Amino acid sequence: MHIFRNDQRGITQTEWLTSRHSFSFGNYYAEDRNGFSVLRALNDDEVAPETGFPTHSHRDMEILSYVLVGEIAHKDSEGNVVRLPAGEFQLMSAGTGIRHSEFNPLAARKLRFLQIWILPNQLDQPPGYQQQRFARTAGLTLVASPDGADNSLRLRQDARISRLLLAADELVSPTVIASRQYYIHLVSGRLQVEAGEQKDVLDAGDGTALTGIAELRLSALEGNVEALVFDLP
Repeated sequence: MHIFRNDQRGITQTEWLTSRHSFSFGNYYAEDRNGFSVLRALNDDEVAPETGFPTHSHRDMEILSYVLVGEIAHKDSEGNVVRLPAGEFQLMSAGTGIRHSEFNPLAARKLRFLQIWILPNQLDQPPGYQQQRFARTAGLTLVASPDGADNSLRLRQDARISRLLLAADELVSPTVIASRQYYIHLVSGRLQVEAGEQKDVLDAGDGTALTGIAELRLSALEGNVEALVFDLP
């Protein structure tokens, strides 16, 4: 169990953007934080009203966005012009190349969203776009998977991403496999993580990388817990 604390995250600060980086990204570099397994980036972005990311390009990357507050106005070179309100997930498969912009269209409210990059196991594929809202059901909800199981977004990688929702004193014990790697990012609340004999507590913005574990227990200590749980090769 390796904990990445909220106050240890890198920060990019501009007039319109505050971005907190769990892993090396852009001008932020930490030698011991160059991703984890195929998880390359996990950014917590706050975008000022009526500003955003201008059109730019990506290639061979699975880019998952999860809107926490506000709304994203998205436009890309594949012809997708859409809005993503809070609670929705977007998966953009860059493939052979895609150009896109992400904008906060609201005049009086900040946009906050998580931007996650996953390295694909299929290169030079056609670009793809998916968008979906999932019911806010207690426990784990599968959001993205390689086979689209349980109506999840289809990811070009042997990885599964789930959203965890727990009220105070609730707990779950996900099935884990020792040969897999796991990463948990806590969005809100206070979460106790037990992996065998190891135990620690995550606060909002913290993350933990787990390797070689045979059991896992996640318990909400305070508030309404929301987290993303990554099952990685």
